[in-house]
Amino acid sequence: MQKIGISRGTRTPLAVQIYSAIRESIENGRLAPGARLPSWQDLASQLGVSRGTVRVAYERLVAEHFAVSLGPAGTRVAQCQSPFFTLDGPEEVALLPELFYGFGCAPMTFQMGVPSQDAFPFKLWSRLLTHESRRSAPVSYPDPRGDPELRQQIAAYLRLARGIRCNPSQVLITGGFAGALGLAIQGLQLGKAGAWIEDPGFPLTRTALSLAGVLVTAVPVDAEGLNVAAGIATGAAAQLAVVTPGQQAPLGMPMSLSRRRALLDWARRSDAWIIEDDYLSELQLKGRAAPALASLDHGGRVLHIGSFSKTISPSLRLGFMVVPQELSARFGEIAACLAPAPAAAVQRAVAELLRQGCYLRHLRHMKRLYAARRENLLHCLREKPQSSIKIQATAGLAVVISLPELASDVDIASRALQVGLAPAPLSPWYVQSRRQQGLLLGVTNLNEGRLMTDCRQLLNLVR
Repeated sequence: MQKIGISRGTRTPLAVQIYSAIRESIENGRLAPGARLPSWQDLASQLGVSRGTVRVAYERLVAEHFAVSLGPAGTRVAQCQSPFFTLDGPEEVALLPELFYGFGCAPMTFQMGVPSQDAFPFKLWSRLLTHESRRSAPVSYPDPRGDPELRQQIAAYLRLARGIRCNPSQVLITGGFAGALGLAIQGLQLGKAGAWIEDPGFPLTRTALSLAGVLVTAVPVDAEGLNVAAGIATGAAAQLAVVTPGQQAPLGMPMSLSRRRALLDWARRSDAWIIEDDYLSELQLKGRAAPALASLDHGGRVLHIGSFSKTISPSLRLGFMVVPQELSARFGEIAACLAPAPAAAVQRAVAELLRQGCYLRHLRHMKRLYAARRENLLHCLREKPQSSIKIQATAGLAVVISLPELASDVDIASRALQVGLAPAPLSPWYVQSRRQQGLLLGVTNLNEGRLMTDCRQLLNLVR
């Protein structure tokens, strides 16, 4: 609640001044319906008045239906929307609608980027989080670079699973991939320098770089990943490349060894940087995941970004970044001042998952589950042959289907939401390349019992 200003030099009673200030906050929307007002004692202490004065103000608010008294539950702003509560103003604009259909909603069939909800280890996670919440409650300011135990566990995990040799001082805990990307943009001090992005590529990355004033060059990808020669030809002055070498997003192919070496050679020659978006970590559903690009980096040019959004839950808002040793002090200062690590209890709970080996066991289980669900989806799609679509790729945790050129994947995806399906349109991932019409079908939250029906509904929308 906005601070209430009272004046003892006027003839207006103090209770009326308090009443008027709270009523104005309610009418202007600064106090939302259901918001709890301070207790009589707390507000009286803050304003230096008697409790009786505050009580008179509150009783008038209740009498005029601006507030309701709930006894031990306190006094709250009334829920009913009378004309006094009418708020004028524009509706909120949807954020990145090509990626997110809604925030805080339960995952829908075919939705991208959300792990399985029915296979989440709720009991284990609740136990760990409860324990770590109690343990972290009495501490002072936590380390803004991240909990030391989690950073140590991540360094050990990356050495084992991704082939990256790093020490905990190079690891920073971030608010998911977006938090790591923002920290990287600040730390590398790119200014107006250019950056390569994959085409097609993750729209959030493109938007983030543009918002930071970085000149973006879209570089096409082919069967071997980012075309480094094309990048040099079209964006020779670039000082950064953002790539998904493990499993290209959204098409799924790994970057070949020759392309990886060419990219590292370019970075060394140009004194440029590479951000490796390892968004799926080792969630390779067939075979073993390729080592990280950072494992080949002997010149300190790669910043490796990972997160727990796809492996545990995006609601954690928990990611990490491994920076070259010579950048660790600068990035630590930026984290402390501008982007401190998320809540300590969540970090420590994830550290326990890693320490106890539960995280690796969970990943193994998810690989088997997702691989089976992907096969079921492919079977259903092939059972309903359509001349207008074809299966283009099995990419990461999704199946990519292509549509006819005259179709609108954005329109189809929008209409699918109305029947409870959430495929992602493919065309917004493209920049300069010919915008291919297609749909990305996530496999993580499929209901096998109604999968055939869901596929039939989707194909009917495409027709």
